[in-house]
Amino acid sequence: MSAFSIKNITFANIMRKYSIILVLVLLVIILSIIQPVFLTPGNIFNVLAQSAIFGIMALGMTFVIVSKGIDLSVGSVLALSGVMAATLGQTADATIKFFPNLPVLPVIVPILTALFIGAACGCVSGFLIAKTRIPAFISTLGMQTVARGFALIYTNGRPVFNIIPGISFLGSNIFGRIPMPVIIYFFMIIVSYILLNKTRFGKNTYAIGGNITAAEVSGVNVPKNLILIYTYCGLLAGLAALVFVGRVGSVSPGAADGYELTAIAATTIGGTSHSGGIGTIGGAFVGALILSVLRNGFTLMGVSPYWQKVAEGVIIVVAVIIDMRKNANRD
Repeated sequence: MSAFSIKNITFANIMRKYSIILVLVLLVIILSIIQPVFLTPGNIFNVLAQSAIFGIMALGMTFVIVSKGIDLSVGSVLALSGVMAATLGQTADATIKFFPNLPVLPVIVPILTALFIGAACGCVSGFLIAKTRIPAFISTLGMQTVARGFALIYTNGRPVFNIIPGISFLGSNIFGRIPMPVIIYFFMIIVSYILLNKTRFGKNTYAIGGNITAAEVSGVNVPKNLILIYTYCGLLAGLAALVFVGRVGSVSPGAADGYELTAIAATTIGGTSHSGGIGTIGGAFVGALILSVLRNGFTLMGVSPYWQKVAEGVIIVVAVIIDMRKNANRD
């Protein structure tokens, strides 16, 4: 028994449960000392807005990794969803209009298009995994290539500019300061938390990741739930595409390259186990925030983006090693 124990609450358990939050707090303290501008309201909102796009994707990735899967396609799905939505949401006076004879459509059309494309790509990946039993790595790697290829074919490799205000609003600030991407992100955190923790779908996700054979024996429709898991992940990639287009004001078929790795990193750093059955929405949020804080801090200190990539890769490896050690101790 640990020397510090009150009603079965040990110091070791507290550190294991809240270590990721302590890491975030420590990072914030260090960066605020090195760069006092870090804690200004404007920069804090900037950090949250920067984390919103890959944070939304990390929410969907949490469901996938909890089910002991992986989705390598979400970056390409974001690009495909984004270019298709953007071409349907160009202004009437766009300099390079993809559909010259198309009138300005209601904003709901490109929004639903992005969500549908994202969900459809996820559904196809989930269907292949559930019905053919091919590894998720292979299925989603194939979807990554196919989605990126379709994005290039659809746009002929050209970026899409001149987006209607209805979509641009999704990336703007309201009340002069609060980023709309952050509001969308927080809303999806609540939705994802409810789905994962308060619904049968969420319980089935944990069951599949914990022991797929036991889940089948207990009556869980594994193929159906796997399809739903990857569909939800794709849906959030489509939503992230809308936030991306709104925030950037344009989109190219090569957009979001590597975003899938950032989403996986955020989820992993947040404590979601690649062994399956373990993970939380709160952890994904904190993981995404840590990455965003690091990137912002490095930028304020003038660190090269290339070194930022190196640091992110090291963090991913360390997070997985810690995860493996935790599981070894648990076993």
